[in-house]
Amino acid sequence: GGKGSRLGKLTSENPKPLLDVGGMSIIERIIRSAKQSGFRNFIITVNYLAHKIVESLGDGSQLGVNIEYVEEGKPLGTAGSLSLISPRPTSEFIVVNGDIISDICYRELLEYHLNLSSNATIAVRSHVIQNPYGVLHIINNELLSCEEKPKYLSDINAGMYVLHPKVLDELQLDVYCDMPNLLLDLVDGGGRVTVYRLEAPWLDVGKPHDLSDARRIEKIVQ
Repeated sequence: GGKGSRLGKLTSENPKPLLDVGGMSIIERIIRSAKQSGFRNFIITVNYLAHKIVESLGDGSQLGVNIEYVEEGKPLGTAGSLSLISPRPTSEFIVVNGDIISDICYRELLEYHLNLSSNATIAVRSHVIQNPYGVLHIINNELLSCEEKPKYLSDINAGMYVLHPKVLDELQLDVYCDMPNLLLDLVDGGGRVTVYRLEAPWLDVGKPHDLSDARRIEKIVQ
């Protein structure tokens, strides 16, 4: 439901999930990928330019799936919109940000979660950041050591989750909440949140250069 403001003019007339990558919108790629894993029922939460997403995907019949919509009256974050789903899911369900391009197997993600019997599972991706400068380690104005352009490895949120339906009890109806806060609330309350390490290709289309990279990679693959 977000405005995708970091993409500037690219999202002034189209919501980010409808941006084209290789002749197909990002959200259609997500749906087709999940369909390959056997999923048929989808709920899309919408806000910014919601009518364009509804017009593009309809009820999902053209994709061979079933699509329902939940429209936010105001921006509710990456988790808050889940509070509006009615009726609630009765079994584990997958949540995916609408700006993710990945070859993840959603069935594998779900099975991984079920085998661990956790409250929630978050897909994470290893990300390397390289400092472009030589880093000096100094104490009391004396040089101890130096590293030339060191690399730092971090685990980052890949924007894909599996949730037990009881997790929705943590949300307040129609109140803003981002997914990281929801997961931390679960942990603070004694819940179990597990991590699925994503090895498949992945890209978060948040900035113009991300979209350019996605289109370039797709062109090479084709």
